[in-house]
Amino acid sequence: MLVNPRLTMPALWWGVLLLISAVLAWALTAFHLPAGVLLGCMLAGILLSSRDIRLGVPNPLFALAQGVLGCLMAQSLQPATLVRVAGDWPLFLGATVSIIAASAGLGWFLMRRQVFPGTTAVWGLAPGAASAMVVMAEAYGADVRLVAFMQYLRVAMVTAVAALVAHFWTVQAAPPIAPEVHWFSVIHAGHLGWTLVLAFAVSSVARWLKIPGGAMVVPLILGAALQAMGLLVIELPPALLAVSYAVIGWSIGLRFTPSILRHAWRALPAVLGSIFALMGVGVVIAVGLNQWAGYDPLTAYLASSPGGADSVAIIAATSAVDAGFVMAMQLARLLMVLVWGPHVSRFIATPSHNDR
Repeated sequence: MLVNPRLTMPALWWGVLLLISAVLAWALTAFHLPAGVLLGCMLAGILLSSRDIRLGVPNPLFALAQGVLGCLMAQSLQPATLVRVAGDWPLFLGATVSIIAASAGLGWFLMRRQVFPGTTAVWGLAPGAASAMVVMAEAYGADVRLVAFMQYLRVAMVTAVAALVAHFWTVQAAPPIAPEVHWFSVIHAGHLGWTLVLAFAVSSVARWLKIPGGAMVVPLILGAALQAMGLLVIELPPALLAVSYAVIGWSIGLRFTPSILRHAWRALPAVLGSIFALMGVGVVIAVGLNQWAGYDPLTAYLASSPGGADSVAIIAATSAVDAGFVMAMQLARLLMVLVWGPHVSRFIATPSHNDR
């Protein structure tokens, strides 16, 4: 019996993945592209997985990377930002409800036109919390392969477009000057130690408790609260962030297996059209945030981008934007999707509502 060498040499292919990721990450970073490490690793993962090379980021490692991202988001949510967010709660609620309503409406339309089987379109377009939506879709009988394809293609597309927009906006605003990076610099060992406890221990407990999105959300909320009370100073060395960016990128890219791509090929035009439509709604919301709330265009665009909260957080952290506002908006939408997304999807997918 012949054995496919692509499936029997994971150590070799991990070495190839690391090499390709390093080259792409260096090239994208050299062009001053925000989240270059994330994008390079994501592209490397897509390249290998599309060649039927089956690799996967271990769930505990992915949870730890999400914990670091949660701390990064919490670091941007300073008390002054939280006060402003509380004062602008109608804005947050309106923008969040708008993007969720748009995704639900697009899913309902595609389902009514029978572009996708059953409730696949509804689950596939639910914004944010991609992994949670895939799990929920499987539990409620949707075509989980097509849902996974829609979810992770949306995250990949929004991430790439947002990074390009941030890059060209920054170049037009001011010529980029690459600062010297001290990868392993530690300002205060105690602060770093408590940050690692928050990122690793808390995210591991949240994953063990099976809290949806908890590996990132729980460290985020707890870190922001402790920081606001003056009990914690979050410190994240660049090397730790880079490793976390790489893990997040691989976790997205390695999901694009040939079987998923083949299964979704016929529906690709409709999938792309729905994703672009959802991104268009995000642009409309961004224009509103810019015109009515006074946020700069790039900040408004990243805040309303319907991608993954983790990838948008990385782009915001590496761009000249109001990161606190972006993180707060993404957090508000992520929490609302986790709480209400399954209920909205089930409501729309109920046959009695489809027949009206």
